[in-house]
Amino acid sequence: MQHDDRTLLSGRQYLGADSMEGPLLIMRNTHPVGYRELVECVDASGKTRLGMVLDTSREAVVVQVFEGTSGMTLPSTRTRFLGEPLSLEVTDSMLGRIFDGIGRPIDDGPSPVGEETRDVNGIAVNPTSREYPRDFIQTGISVIDGMNTLIRGQKLPIFSGNGLPHNELAAQITRQAKIRGEGTDFAIVFAAMGVKHDVARFFIDSFESTGVLENVALFLSLADDPSIERLITPRSALTLAEHLAYERGMHVLVILTDMSNYCESLREVSTLRGEIPSRKGYPGYLYSDLAEIYERAGMVKGAAGSITQLPILTMPNDDISHPIPDLTGYITEGQIVFEREMHGRAIYPPVAGLPSLSRLMKDGIGKDMTREDHPHLASQLFAAYSYVKDVRNLASVIGEEELTPLDHQYMQFGEAFERQFVSQRHDENRTIEETLDLGWKVLGELPTEELHRVTDEEIETYYGR
Repeated sequence: MQHDDRTLLSGRQYLGADSMEGPLLIMRNTHPVGYRELVECVDASGKTRLGMVLDTSREAVVVQVFEGTSGMTLPSTRTRFLGEPLSLEVTDSMLGRIFDGIGRPIDDGPSPVGEETRDVNGIAVNPTSREYPRDFIQTGISVIDGMNTLIRGQKLPIFSGNGLPHNELAAQITRQAKIRGEGTDFAIVFAAMGVKHDVARFFIDSFESTGVLENVALFLSLADDPSIERLITPRSALTLAEHLAYERGMHVLVILTDMSNYCESLREVSTLRGEIPSRKGYPGYLYSDLAEIYERAGMVKGAAGSITQLPILTMPNDDISHPIPDLTGYITEGQIVFEREMHGRAIYPPVAGLPSLSRLMKDGIGKDMTREDHPHLASQLFAAYSYVKDVRNLASVIGEEELTPLDHQYMQFGEAFERQFVSQRHDENRTIEETLDLGWKVLGELPTEELHRVTDEEIETYYGR
């Protein structure tokens, strides 16, 4: 490799590269560099592109260039290793702004003046310093608040599919989510990876028209942006979230969509590096890479704020056993699963009642948190709807006319549950009290002797009200 004069003086800047493969730049005979060290690459026209060290050894250094290597040539590319990881200047004034995947403004506004500079890779949190999540976040979506409750500090992913309304639900949660009684210190960081221009415009228009944009920071990595940038987008978003939560004491909801696009970029880079593939071509470290992102949620002792994550991913071929949803389910505390059949019947949001769950729900609902009847009511709705599924399967075999009168009542309950409790308008924001009252209303389709999971006192107070 050729070196320019400054190379010999500083040992940090080089002229030329050995090879290029897609967005990867491969160099040999460099000084020792660090993993994930920030790199500046200057092409023949003088344009500077940022990159990051993806792999380092005594023989070679692999640099991933965020904007790709198109237009760069091997002899004329200048590379400078900055000796530090990719960082982001963060400040409260980033709320209400729109950025690209690595934190550069794309809303025609000035670059924010950072209050501090943070490593986008985050700082490891001592597990013993974590606090157990308990406080309820109201999304205004009945099927979430009532049956799959989101808890402050939780990681609760949404498993969707191509063509299902996960973007609409993400936008609705962003507009409506709040911590009851603590609305002033609640913020949302929204990261979109590999989305189309019309989807990005939908999010921006939705937030602007409802006036919530001033409380939202958007990080957008569009479909025509370099795919390699998607690997940084969730980390940039979480870096701002950590500043808001741990330095400013805010409760931050981080929405990440679409994590499937992130994983596809990870597979692309892994293939270019010549790594041995694991399941369906994804790298063997997919689990640890996802955990690196998801585990940045939570609550830390001594910090007033918190980070709650709502990752959204589209399951390829609606396959919940696919590596992306499968590994995500291991790391996170539950999942909200979309059902295509419900979407075909115009039910929004099409959340499947039985495969969806929130593992932390039991610790954030009940007396003094939501309402004293909430745990028993949710359990009763799950049990009754489970029986509805069995009755529907039976009816598909023997016909509805052969069902018992009680089975017909369950069929009516199932229809009421889906049409009245689960389904709601895109602009409908229900309080937790309205959600619970609606749950009791649909249970009114069943006789009281079928309600085994609620107490007699609760039936007397709420049933048929």
